Amino acid sequence: MQELGVRNPALGLTEMGINTSGAVRYNFAAEALYEEALGRGEAVKTAHGALRALTGQHTGRSPKDKFVVRDENTDGAIWWDNNKAVSREHFDALHADMLAHAAGRDLFVQDLVGGADRDYALPTRVITELAWHSLFIRNLLIRPEEKDLAAFAPKLTIIDLPTFKADPARHGARTETMIACDLTRGIVLIAGTYYAGEMKKSVFTVLNWLLPSEKVMPMHCSANVGPAGDAAVFFGLSGTGKTTLSADPNRTLIGDDEHGWGENGIFNFEGGCYAKTIRLSAEAEPEIYATTQRFGTVLENVVLDANGVPDFNDGSLTENTRCAYPLHFIPNASETGRAPHPKTIIMLTADAFGVMPPIAKLTPDQAMYHFLSGYTAKVAGTERGVTEPEATFSTCFGAPFMPRHPTVYGNLLKELIAEHGVDCWLVNTGWTGGAYGEGRRMPIKATRTLLAAALDGSLKDALFRRDDNFGFQVPVSVPGVDTKILDPRSTWANGAAYDKQAQKLVDMFITNFEKFEDQVDGSVRDAAPGLKVAAE
Repeated sequence: MQELGVRNPALGLTEMGINTSGAVRYNFAAEALYEEALGRGEAVKTAHGALRALTGQHTGRSPKDKFVVRDENTDGAIWWDNNKAVSREHFDALHADMLAHAAGRDLFVQDLVGGADRDYALPTRVITELAWHSLFIRNLLIRPEEKDLAAFAPKLTIIDLPTFKADPARHGARTETMIACDLTRGIVLIAGTYYAGEMKKSVFTVLNWLLPSEKVMPMHCSANVGPAGDAAVFFGLSGTGKTTLSADPNRTLIGDDEHGWGENGIFNFEGGCYAKTIRLSAEAEPEIYATTQRFGTVLENVVLDANGVPDFNDGSLTENTRCAYPLHFIPNASETGRAPHPKTIIMLTADAFGVMPPIAKLTPDQAMYHFLSGYTAKVAGTERGVTEPEATFSTCFGAPFMPRHPTVYGNLLKELIAEHGVDCWLVNTGWTGGAYGEGRRMPIKATRTLLAAALDGSLKDALFRRDDNFGFQVPVSVPGVDTKILDPRSTWANGAAYDKQAQKLVDMFITNFEKFEDQVDGSVRDAAPGLKVAAE
């Protein structure tokens, strides 16, 4: 076994059961991984120097092919309604077969860390058969200093072999694709998919399993901090503006996707960003656009023209085109990945029903209710006959990555909000003046003005009204914002039509929350929308 590059002599692949006659490339940096990826035909170099790779059949995650080992350690602790179980026997067979598949192959190994707070960091060893996968995960996780590599001891090992195909009968898989997580032994196996995002989200899943027992809240969120140390957290599903709104030139970016919140404050899980690039423009998102023209960035499924120039408006391969780059490629990014306890929590939603106000103040109970609901809405698709928005409820704003029951995370968040006196706001970046197809998208200028007032604390001094449908507090007027837009009903041409649409959305919230009612306090249940109206 030929071993190249910087490695950890204390724990090699042989000790992990991997015996290969091929070369093992330990902790190669970007330059060497470019050379390997290009030489092997795995990827191409764009006109601006980024590396472009294609993922074939899988252009996104495969949540239906993700499994957790069910054993005595996880049996009573995993939220099995949301997680598929695989037996120890099936996992062990998959593990053994993947180790055998690796024999004779060249492999790439990265020793990395999930978590910028050393008290809760997760040393992670990632073994891949593709050079561009190695560069991707090197960009996304935290890269230890070279002096720390000699003593590196992984608590999580990820083995990612896209060319290995799972056998449903032998491995308990659903298809030839399988992401299998052994949370007890700290092993993740990824087979049958070239989509690199599976590695990133596997680390997040494991941290979501480990950290609550340490009283650390894992969060699917972006985060930034102002000059005065006033940190803010932005929860939100895809398309709500999480990355865009947290990228503020007047505030330092902590991270764009995954963070923890513990006794030392908030901290990034990652050392990079994984941003969507579909319809990306230099005018709308200049910082992210600039990263796509840098050496070291990985472009995923982005269409190139004949000259190697990316066409970010071309979604013919997938709408889920992405770029993966180190966090320091963003000019105002934090060097430490850490910040004090947040002063503000923003919960983002893109309400395509045109019902919700652009901003609302939440009590701690309301914050937990909306956190557990995880609401946004998808606009009508191109399918014939589909004319209405579709509600999406993803609990904790990240259900696919939550091993434990949502109330574990919700209760922990509620405790932290109360302990640190955090202000919570619900921000709607969706539609106003009507639902999608009739109304218009919430003006970004108004959203940024309201957000700035929430972050600097001035919005708390506004005059508020109680929303008739959701019960939260909505400002009546805010300097620099059209007063009419703060009252969604007044923006509709037909008030009765608004009321009908609002009741429809309220009913969807109540129906969705029924599965949590037995696990939350009465005060959280009472934070449900429409209860006052129903009582009257």
